[in-house]
Amino acid sequence: MDAVLVILKFFESILTKPAWIMGLFSFVGLVALKRPAHKIMTGTLKPILGYLMLSAGAGLIQTNLAPLGTFIETGFHIQGVVPNNEVIVSMAQTVLGVQTMVILILGYVVNILIARFTKFKYIFLTGHHSLFMACLLSAVLQASGFTDVPLVITGGLFLGLVSAMLPAVGQHFTEKVTEGDEIAMGHFGSLAYYISAAVGSIFKKDAEENSTEKIEVPESLAFLRDTTISTGLTMAFFYLLTGIVAWVADPAVVDELAGGDNFIVYALTCALSFAVGVTIVYNGVRMILADLVPAFQGISNKLIPGAIPAVDCAVFFPYAPTAVILGFVASFIGGVVGMFIVGATMGVFIIPGMVPHFFCGATAGIFGNATGGRKGAALGAFVNGLLITFAPALLLPVLSVFGFQNTTFGDFDFGVIGITLGRTAAAFGPTGVYVILAILLVVAFVPNFIKTKSPVINHTPEE
Repeated sequence: MDAVLVILKFFESILTKPAWIMGLFSFVGLVALKRPAHKIMTGTLKPILGYLMLSAGAGLIQTNLAPLGTFIETGFHIQGVVPNNEVIVSMAQTVLGVQTMVILILGYVVNILIARFTKFKYIFLTGHHSLFMACLLSAVLQASGFTDVPLVITGGLFLGLVSAMLPAVGQHFTEKVTEGDEIAMGHFGSLAYYISAAVGSIFKKDAEENSTEKIEVPESLAFLRDTTISTGLTMAFFYLLTGIVAWVADPAVVDELAGGDNFIVYALTCALSFAVGVTIVYNGVRMILADLVPAFQGISNKLIPGAIPAVDCAVFFPYAPTAVILGFVASFIGGVVGMFIVGATMGVFIIPGMVPHFFCGATAGIFGNATGGRKGAALGAFVNGLLITFAPALLLPVLSVFGFQNTTFGDFDFGVIGITLGRTAAAFGPTGVYVILAILLVVAFVPNFIKTKSPVINHTPEE
């Protein structure tokens, strides 16, 4: 039994790290293309290094977002539930560790099989989100009466199916962002991004002319076109504003957070470090795409015809850097509005988490901008802020059986899937869950037997 756990832990270590997943797929693709050994080596290492760079930037962003959250809670006296994927997964591993690992491995196998034998050609490469979804599924299914083999098989099938099918749901929006069809959205906040794009399309007549990336600035403000500078200045404003309000409300908390530094200097340092993190993310993304997409041609041509990599939301940031900041701000405002609505109607305050509102809000802004320009970016991201407030609140009762009272999953897809499965199981028992699984299997395989003009489920390998 110990040997089995060691093996499972090894596979979990690989499959939960997108850097290694991307490197593995790049290696397979380059071998399939019969590239020389030195090109296989560099083509394998660059996506790994690129994702490690992206992760380092994301870590710097998260580290420097934490003080901003403390400033807001202290300054405005807000207490409640803070949605955080990493926190709830770490809590859940103590009771759901083995089930989560097995579901994760089965999910990857099912995703590859679906991509190989159906018209849903998307391979989900964001390993840490696959882990989060595996954890959610193990918790919800166990609370629904599933145990042992039925639990992990059902969870693995669900994970593999949604990993292959969710990117297809909004691929027509993703193509507007990337102006091509080389990558797909591989992030479990995707449904909110697609909704943001749909909301943004209200302003579709003005989309191209009024893109966030075409905002005109006077010559004296031309420096704002530098993404690092504009991000640093924008965040400095928010950090200073909230830091001053927090210091007025409780100087002791702010001074302790600053660790002896002047709180204004500390706030500015956090804001500028945040900007540095964003720049590191952009550079990592460029390194990933430069080698991962060409390597995927080998997988597409030789192994899984038409295969498309579904990648992390941060990979899309360089497509519309201005929309990233606009999306974050608009999503956070939506989260604040949603917090008061949920507090008044459900009796629980879902405090806007800086991490989900930055990463998900930024991506929602990018998708809204692609369909509706700057107005679409603002409104789409605002709606995203509402969605990632309501969904965690509705998911709380589903997870309460495990005692997860003070936190919940933050991104929208987790809420949709967890609530759907949990409510269905509560009403109809395990049979209801099997019905949903059967419907997904039918949707996955029916297009194989009919002619479809849909470009998102009818990809063919390049000639």
